[in-house]
Amino acid sequence: MRVVKITPKPRKNPNLPVEAESVIPERFMDESFRDLSVWEGNKERSFCDFFDIEIAGEASSSEDIELVLAGETRTLKRIGEYMAAGKITVEGDIGMHCGNFMSGGIIEIMGDADGWLGREMRGGRILCHGNAGHYCGSGYRGEKRGMRGGVLEVMGDTGDFCAEFLAGGEIIIHGSCGDMTGVDMRDGILKVYGECRRACGNMKGGTAYFFGKVNEMHPTFRDEGEKDVDGKIMHYFTGDVANRGKGSLYVKEYEYY
Repeated sequence: MRVVKITPKPRKNPNLPVEAESVIPERFMDESFRDLSVWEGNKERSFCDFFDIEIAGEASSSEDIELVLAGETRTLKRIGEYMAAGKITVEGDIGMHCGNFMSGGIIEIMGDADGWLGREMRGGRILCHGNAGHYCGSGYRGEKRGMRGGVLEVMGDTGDFCAEFLAGGEIIIHGSCGDMTGVDMRDGILKVYGECRRACGNMKGGTAYFFGKVNEMHPTFRDEGEKDVDGKIMHYFTGDVANRGKGSLYVKEYEYY
């Protein structure tokens, strides 16, 4: 097992966002990572000039590599983009677009994640122990498909538009979500244990479970009665019938506008 500890060096402007899509386990099989670069604002920086790097152990494949991001990481964007194997552990907070398009491996975030966590991911697993920002597991602006595979789990809360255009995989939110949770959902599984607002509008397919309260619920779902879900009696709806949708919506408690 090869463990690579990556720590940003002190900066004059620590709030300036950093494009760091090169930080994926596959890049650290050999010494070629030393030729990588990142963008700090509009300036390209050498990877090794920007980060302190400590390496321990060997790896026969990228599946045997764990990257540990330490120090001030909250402004690092696009960490784990297109990741296919291995593991990334973030000891603190992480910036926007973490796990973009990832297809395999594990990303574990010990703190909070900014917007678009797991954007359009295809596979693998993301576990965020803190809160996540807006558009968690969604597609980017103008994209009609969001997360398509894998598992994205957030132990805290998320912002608005969580699981927008969800097209596959599973999203689990242990806290509450903001507005328009699961809007335009197409497939996959969504589970929310806290509260949310205006859930699953324009839903076309997939299955959503809301174990807390749905506020301002859309009236365009067909009430199919009650069902037992893991020992809990839930209201079962189908729809969104306004869009000829065939989704399944399970709600513990709700109120309309």
